[in-house]
Amino acid sequence: MKPENTDLSPFYKFAGEQVAVGIHAIDLKGKTILYNKKMREIEGFDFDELADRSLLEMFRFDQHESTLLQVLQSGTPVFNVKQTYWNRKGQEITTINDTYPVLDEETLIGAIELSRDVTTLEKVIYQPLRKYDEPITFSTITALSKSMKKVIATAEKAATAKLPVLLVGESGTGKELIAEAIHSAHSSNRQMYTLYCHGTDGTIIDQLGEDIKKIGEGTIYCERIDLLPLSLQEQLLEMAEESSRGNTYFIASVGDDPVELIASHKLLKDLYYFFSSMTIKVEPLRSRKEDILPFVDDYFSRHRMKVGSVVRGLDPEVTDLLHAYDWPGNLKELELLLDETTSMLTTQEIVTVDMLPYHFKLKTDLKGEHKPEDFIVQSNTDLLPLEEYLFEAEMYYLQKAMDLHGGNVTKAAAALGMSRQNLQYRLRKIKKNEAQT
Repeated sequence: MKPENTDLSPFYKFAGEQVAVGIHAIDLKGKTILYNKKMREIEGFDFDELADRSLLEMFRFDQHESTLLQVLQSGTPVFNVKQTYWNRKGQEITTINDTYPVLDEETLIGAIELSRDVTTLEKVIYQPLRKYDEPITFSTITALSKSMKKVIATAEKAATAKLPVLLVGESGTGKELIAEAIHSAHSSNRQMYTLYCHGTDGTIIDQLGEDIKKIGEGTIYCERIDLLPLSLQEQLLEMAEESSRGNTYFIASVGDDPVELIASHKLLKDLYYFFSSMTIKVEPLRSRKEDILPFVDDYFSRHRMKVGSVVRGLDPEVTDLLHAYDWPGNLKELELLLDETTSMLTTQEIVTVDMLPYHFKLKTDLKGEHKPEDFIVQSNTDLLPLEEYLFEAEMYYLQKAMDLHGGNVTKAAAALGMSRQNLQYRLRKIKKNEAQT
């Protein structure tokens, strides 16, 4: 109850700025009228940049993709919507949003969104091979292939020699886990800091310098240094050379052959020389398929411990299917497939083909009827309803684009000439439709 003669607006304003939830409110025209400190941290915009521009101008959303605009049109709140997107600083952000219509008495005057930043949590949850509540060490990495055994042996030598390490491999192969295992073997009692080198934010190297001072001696893992602009790579090299004179230990990764990256001006030669004292190549999963079943067994073991499930193995047909698939997204893709599959389990002990997500069966051509020629109307072919035909064609084409680009949404969206958010929306729509069939 409001105290008599007390103006509460300063208190509301202070609470709105200090709360650990992002707040974004718009009026009926889509113009921003409230954008708090936490939301500025999440998305990287200032209020002044948003004040005179509509939501669609600033975020490149399709109108049906923005939960704020959806609520503005429907007048109905939506809850627990997870969105992953690139913020102003080029960082991939994941939030869970609750969005409400704002009424003045009974008149709709706008919409407000409350966003919980779960980016860090997502990184923790979706770490391939990660043991729950355990540090990553060489003994916790499940692998049987000769190539991975060689990777582990070389990495153990690197940790002993205390030399900078360059990890080379496609996205999703588990390079970050090798980095953490090296750190654990080298200095488990010290802190490990990961620098995500995505985007073009010119302040990330300065921020790294400040963080190094805070953590003191420890390990710095620079993920995908080839994604940094060359100017920032020069700054990183200068800082790494200076910090490594003390007891700061550096590990880095790239996503392709470093020689080709240098030739294509994506990697600074001197930065490569700094890290290449020990170069370790992590092979893609399609080249070491004997690691698939150990990974699955390890995943099921962790799943039983986490949720008390009884799942313990795969039907032989599923095993054959996993071995036949090429895994463009590597272990990351396999883990996400298992995440999706186990989320639907109740009392099942064995995963059978009918439990696999429809999109995976489509990619492996298990359905049989979804081939390119299926989307060409022939005189002897029964016609589908147009809406069903277009949906099937879109599903095939979008999945083909994702496969061609190794499951990378950003690259697939660019190839398709659409925004990343639009492609994500369409993929979610397909997934939702599969769940209902």
